[in-house]
Amino acid sequence: MRIRLDIAYDGTHFRGWARQPGLRTVQDTLESALARVLGGDPRLVVAGRTDAGVHASGQVAHVDLDEAQRDRLFARRPRAGAETPDPVGTLAARLSGVVGAYSDVVVTRTALAPDGFDARFSAVWRRYEYRIADSVSGYDPLERHRTTTVRAALDGEAMDAAARSLIGLHDFAAYCKPREEATTIRTLLEFDWRRDRDGVLLAHVKADAFCHSMVRALVGGCVAVGEGRLDAGDLLDIRDGRERVPEVKVLAARGLTLTEVGYPDDGLLAQRAEQTRARRDRE
Repeated sequence: MRIRLDIAYDGTHFRGWARQPGLRTVQDTLESALARVLGGDPRLVVAGRTDAGVHASGQVAHVDLDEAQRDRLFARRPRAGAETPDPVGTLAARLSGVVGAYSDVVVTRTALAPDGFDARFSAVWRRYEYRIADSVSGYDPLERHRTTTVRAALDGEAMDAAARSLIGLHDFAAYCKPREEATTIRTLLEFDWRRDRDGVLLAHVKADAFCHSMVRALVGGCVAVGEGRLDAGDLLDIRDGRERVPEVKVLAARGLTLTEVGYPDDGLLAQRAEQTRARRDRE
């Protein structure tokens, strides 16, 4: 029995998503909560393994329940006169009760996963947002945990033009931290900048997948353009050179939030997962 979990978290005090011995991670926190509710040793499969300090408002994961866990999930009986609850749908609230009020992680929704659904391999795209406060917007201490501060007046229009020029299927090795035998070829579907009503610069970045630190490096390149140290053509030259350069800084994790994960129609979930696994095996 496979259950989909929709998740949000403030990554400030987590050492990333993935379980690590002796460190507080999102995966370990949620798996521990699941174990308290359902027993056993549940393991989550996630759409995107966020790094330390990165936030999420639209993370997606799945968990497979064994027979004992399934029986425990359905064992709760409603109070006399109460409507029969959906055990899968109410699992989210039970997990919230375990992690506690004002927790920095919450499961916002739980649902029975459609046939063929795989949180990681069925995904067709991921979307991130990056927030930057510059001297135009000013510094807001209430937003400090999810906003990076740059002490300059950034040219948002130049940053937007530079971002849009990078869209497409390319090798983004110059904007990734390399991992052995992992491809850096990605399809960047959307990349743009705008200022919100408070003047904060917001980047929206969407791709089929991201390699390690790719979003924060792309943002760093655009900030260099906004400061006047580089122009849009330089970012293209750097990309096509396929080597990391000191002019492009990887900006802080605090400004980055995973906001959404996209999936195909239910009938295509299994096919998408199979295609993605085959591609990863070739890599």
